[in-house]
Amino acid sequence: MSIKNIRLEVMRFLEKNVDTFIDQYLIPVEKIWQPTDYLPNSEKETFFDEVKELRELAKDLPYDFWVVLVGDTITEEALPTYESWLMEIDGVDNVERNGWSKWIRHWTSEENRHGDLLNKYLYLSGRVNMREIEQTTQHLISDGFDIGTGRDPYKNFVYTSFQELATFISHNRVAELAKKVGDDKLSRMCKRIASDEMRHHYAYSEFVKRIFEVDPSEMMLAFQYMMKQKIVMPAHFLRESGEKISTAFEQFSNAAQRMGVYTASDYVDIMQKLIDKWQIDKVSGLTDEAERARDFLMKLPARMAKISERMVVPVDSYIFKWVQPAMK
Repeated sequence: MSIKNIRLEVMRFLEKNVDTFIDQYLIPVEKIWQPTDYLPNSEKETFFDEVKELRELAKDLPYDFWVVLVGDTITEEALPTYESWLMEIDGVDNVERNGWSKWIRHWTSEENRHGDLLNKYLYLSGRVNMREIEQTTQHLISDGFDIGTGRDPYKNFVYTSFQELATFISHNRVAELAKKVGDDKLSRMCKRIASDEMRHHYAYSEFVKRIFEVDPSEMMLAFQYMMKQKIVMPAHFLRESGEKISTAFEQFSNAAQRMGVYTASDYVDIMQKLIDKWQIDKVSGLTDEAERARDFLMKLPARMAKISERMVVPVDSYIFKWVQPAMK
């Protein structure tokens, strides 16, 4: 049997538990929070007073903070790309609407709220150029992305396990920074988004754990492949209006590093957390090739940590079209 067919068999095997995964890791629409729960209520007479308070608190947030918040928002708003990509994974069938496509639609519906909330907050804050942000978002969706996973479910689930934890860290750190300057409302927004991301991380990492139980060697090789090529961020094609593809991502990443929102050290920590979570050192029944992959993975965090220590991040902020220069 070919590797692809074996993966399809494993996906069908796991699909039997998809409804359980949905019940355990996702929340029904009627019970989960919505963006309007955290924003000024436009139906109330107090709306303009609430907006004024929001804008006053926003004044104390530093320039790089706004860059990071905008970048996080644009990343969340590019959801159509992520859903269409996941729907193409081997074993997912949206035509027949199988269990995996049901999972992806439900996961997407939860993720969609994040961009809605942050976008509305940015609009009300009056501190950013919304038209530039909207153009960047449209570019990011039309440019798509290439995360190096192809249609392989094993590689894709490694990616989502990593990426959901990375977005948890980013949103959680933004929440902490907002709280430090006294913006408790923005802090609560970002904390709530972060909690969703952590639930989703638990789900995707559980999928990988289950695959390790039934196809350990191929799962180990897929994990090694993703760590060797490195995890690229969903917004790696980020660009501003009139610029070439991917030209804004490095500057956005530098801002996140300067603010301590997401750093090279965090990348290494996530790698180690996944190695520990999946108990890579204890996986049995591996082929010789998979054993070599395990050895590579066990040594990789220490190697990457040394590299991250040598990274130099520019001290000065890059001025984006998204954020008014006066905020610097």
